[in-house]
Amino acid sequence: MAHDAPAGPKGPTKLVIRNIGLLISGDLEKPILDADTIVAENGRITAIGRLKDVDTEGATTMVDAGGAAVTPGLIDSHVHPVAGDWTPRQSQMNWIDSSLHGGVTTMISAGEVHYPGRPRDVIGIKALAITAQRTFSAFRPGGVKLHAGAPVIEHEMEENDFKELAAAGVKLLGEIGLGGVKDGPTANKMVGWARKYGIQSTIHTGGPSIAGSGLIDKDVVLETDADVVGHINGGHTALPDSQIRCICEGCKRGLELVHNGNERSALFTLRTAREMGELHRVILGTDGPAGSGVQPLGILRMISLLSSMGDLPAEQAFCLATGNTARMRNLDCGIIEVGRTADFVIMDTAQHSAGKTLLESVSLGDLPGIGMTIIDGMVRTERSRNTPPATRMPTIVR
Repeated sequence: MAHDAPAGPKGPTKLVIRNIGLLISGDLEKPILDADTIVAENGRITAIGRLKDVDTEGATTMVDAGGAAVTPGLIDSHVHPVAGDWTPRQSQMNWIDSSLHGGVTTMISAGEVHYPGRPRDVIGIKALAITAQRTFSAFRPGGVKLHAGAPVIEHEMEENDFKELAAAGVKLLGEIGLGGVKDGPTANKMVGWARKYGIQSTIHTGGPSIAGSGLIDKDVVLETDADVVGHINGGHTALPDSQIRCICEGCKRGLELVHNGNERSALFTLRTAREMGELHRVILGTDGPAGSGVQPLGILRMISLLSSMGDLPAEQAFCLATGNTARMRNLDCGIIEVGRTADFVIMDTAQHSAGKTLLESVSLGDLPGIGMTIIDGMVRTERSRNTPPATRMPTIVR
């Protein structure tokens, strides 16, 4: 069973990662950095550069990357948590911890919809959202940061309910369309209330995924004007290409591609966004746990899919799962730059891949091997139990 994150250090910390062979920034504008060393103090990045040019004195943790690549911690923009590290949808334990072994260090809830007996009355909706926000703020399996507490809206909700939720710390709405509200005018009104109080919204897109949900087509998506077009490639059933293009062209909101969706539609959305010069709008999620199960390597698989089948340079594909999501979701992780949270994944080409480098192997459709994950400047895992073994492995020097 997964446990809470290890207790934080009692004193100041200084992490140094040296001998980095490739540094992927997470920033689409400059996805590869010319540096071989990162320094982080007390959980935040303080220096990026060449070993000879940065201050490594006093390091409390020294990691030798061994020539492997370092990326920002991956972000899963679309998950459905319930209680702790358990999902009743698949009766499975430790799905969050398993995702950490797939490089995911941050998760965003799209609604705690699988909670057994999930309440539909306004008091119950607010109580569940606040409980989820509180519990996942305090419980971090393996150190993973799960932003939870995403109420599914119902017709009976009024503006003051959103104000109360925001005051209690709730910052997300669950997928619009999974509850009773499925029409554009009502959804738009409630999205406006949420936005007024600093709550971000996501809308279900495509055919129904669970009992009680329904078809959400382009007209409802565009009229609702949610902050993120959730699983635009369907969860599971996608809209026709013509409707997907209308959504891409008709709004400027986030375009979320998920593992548990239509792969062909994901590639169509990617091409459309790229043709529009708006690749920065594309973010990645798994939409799990769900009927398709739990996918610990779902984000890595999406990166590989979009690079190999979508002809997207691998370094840019990594940005869709890191910096793009961080900016869309207002997170202080996801990009390797001074001042941001020190969340990293150290990975390399999988052993025996046809690709000679990490980027080439991903562009050929292979998954990388993960050698280490770091959250808040602390080493959380070493060799992944889920990915293929990496060619080059990091080591903890001290």
